[in-house]
Amino acid sequence: MTAGLRAAFRCFAGCPGEHPLTRAIYTCPRCGGLLAVAHDMDALRRTSGEAWRALFSSRGYGAPAPYASGVWSKREWVAPEVTDADVVSTVEGRTPLCPAPRLAAELGIAELAVKQSGTSHTGSFKDLGMTVLVSVVRQALREGAAQVRAIACASTGDTSAALAGYGAIAGLPVVVLLPRGLVSTAQLVQPLAHGAKVLALDTDFDGCMAIIKELAARGLVYLANSMNPLRIEGQKTVAFEIAEQRGWDVPDWVVLPSGNLGNAAALHAGFAMMADLGVTSRLPRLCVAQAARANPMVTAFKAGASAVSPMRAGETLATAIRIGNPVSAPRAMAALAAMRGVAEEATEDELAEAAARADRAGLYTCPHTGVALACAKKLRAEGVIGPRESVVVVSTASGLKFTEFKLAYHEGRAADVTSRLANAPIALPPDVERVAEAIAALGPSA
Repeated sequence: MTAGLRAAFRCFAGCPGEHPLTRAIYTCPRCGGLLAVAHDMDALRRTSGEAWRALFSSRGYGAPAPYASGVWSKREWVAPEVTDADVVSTVEGRTPLCPAPRLAAELGIAELAVKQSGTSHTGSFKDLGMTVLVSVVRQALREGAAQVRAIACASTGDTSAALAGYGAIAGLPVVVLLPRGLVSTAQLVQPLAHGAKVLALDTDFDGCMAIIKELAARGLVYLANSMNPLRIEGQKTVAFEIAEQRGWDVPDWVVLPSGNLGNAAALHAGFAMMADLGVTSRLPRLCVAQAARANPMVTAFKAGASAVSPMRAGETLATAIRIGNPVSAPRAMAALAAMRGVAEEATEDELAEAAARADRAGLYTCPHTGVALACAKKLRAEGVIGPRESVVVVSTASGLKFTEFKLAYHEGRAADVTSRLANAPIALPPDVERVAEAIAALGPSA
């Protein structure tokens, strides 16, 4: 199916010209703006929506490499010119879409499901974009189309883990810039374990990003952040999976925790592509959910602004989305408009409470998923989400990466948070009667 299909970089703002995906380029040479990956849609339209659905559904876990991957099972729509030999994959994607009826009832939402993107190889949705980026870089290096000293990223944790993991598989050098002291221990350990060169800088993510962009401009590194549209191509497969898991239907709403805003652009790209090719019939509405202390998109949306203005992000428990100057803001603004979307925020108390309630319902969420759940609750209370509408919340990372966040909540140590559902351990002597009394105090089962 890939024969004759192609994709190339084009200016997101519409400047003429295109560039091969194997070229190390991150902005439009004419206007300096963002790039996007453009597919030959006329060629893709020669296959019917029904035929695409049948093809993708036929590529299950038992499919030959690389089609067992949730990303590469849709390779015609992602990066059709990457060869099988160059694909770097961990069979990423294919993450569960989990119904959450107990939590739905608490939030007053008719139908709620959580897309558990954190069950991927390195524990976050970032794997989906990184498999595409590292595969293209591997092909570019083999063909002599690019020469770089290392693949590099700025990160609040998850991007560095994904890049380091996929770089290790491919045998490519990786450099990551992290804001010192602002990532969880689990997130710091991952790139170290994979052998990446980890540089901890005394700044925040935006400061790290500014340095990475300058290093890439000098040709010293290949830029692996979501400013690079190759990342968007892999991440848009979340939209494909949500639709496929719903019988090729889309929900009424998708609520997405958002920091650098690449994922908002990715979801729009995915849902729009399916609708264009007749695989689905409509787009869902989108909520870009941000922490109140790192909310440039929310600020722009509520002010009716046409562009996102940078801010200095404050300290938040949602560390992975503590970003004040999101590089994909223009793409996300376009996504919000196309999907009749909204932007909403959650305070520290709201996000921690939402995460704790989700945990009580069996989900075990990261703080960023807590942001999305808190925003979904607000939108339902305000009537923006209707009483009979379906909602998918995208969980972007594994809660296992954020044990410090969980412990601080249950021990009552989380700043600006009232731990209403705190569940601290009860210390007891090794006495069966005392243990029996503690169990009896639980009361009858529900």
